[in-house]
Amino acid sequence: MLADLPASTSAPDASVVRVLSYNIRSMRDDVAALARVIRACAADVVCIQEAPRFFRWRKAAARLARESGLVYVTGGATASGPMILSSLRAHVEHTEDVLLPRTPGLHQRGFATAVLRFGQARLGVLSCHLSINERERYVQGGLLLEQLGALGVPYAVAAGDLNDRPDGRTFGRLAGVLQDGWATAPWGREHTTRLGDPLQRIDAVFATAGVEVLGCGVPMGLPGVTVPDLRAATDHLPVLAAVRVPVAP
Repeated sequence: MLADLPASTSAPDASVVRVLSYNIRSMRDDVAALARVIRACAADVVCIQEAPRFFRWRKAAARLARESGLVYVTGGATASGPMILSSLRAHVEHTEDVLLPRTPGLHQRGFATAVLRFGQARLGVLSCHLSINERERYVQGGLLLEQLGALGVPYAVAAGDLNDRPDGRTFGRLAGVLQDGWATAPWGREHTTRLGDPLQRIDAVFATAGVEVLGCGVPMGLPGVTVPDLRAATDHLPVLAAVRVPVAP
């Protein structure tokens, strides 16, 4: 059985926040299994990719939040797929959905962003799903770094489906500026592709300097996270991280 990550806490000088990143393939699979996985991770923030974004997408987002014991924060169709959910522990200070420049013939991409407060600690959050096109993806990596800086808080996390591996140009661009959660504090399973597919780590949680990464990885073996549910929920595996966010002076 996998040892759990540190629990969510708030103290006068810092807060521990659990962050989950999950590509849910537009909820086209077993939503009950998906909700069970999310609940078992006990995350304070969930960065979703491939959220429903067409007919009645808000109703689908509300259903996922309700069945996962969370609340909708921002994103979905308004960010072309990325979405942010949170527990009631989070106080939402600001949200913004950003659509990125689009290459003709490729999907529209975007960022869902928010500034959340946990106790007295403020955390910027960005959920992303980068392009399958290498050139467009690299440009989007630069825009991601710019958007994190524009959130106006000293501490932030970016999480999502990068469509790139750690040896890729875009992944390297992000890891050169931010902390790669798995590389900093590996925990759980590394690879995020569907069970049975070629082993790849294309989903990640990154953190800015000053955020302490306490552990990060795929929560396979975490109590309540079962292999049948992971197989039934979607075609990616989730990435769970625990981070310690200082209270800014």
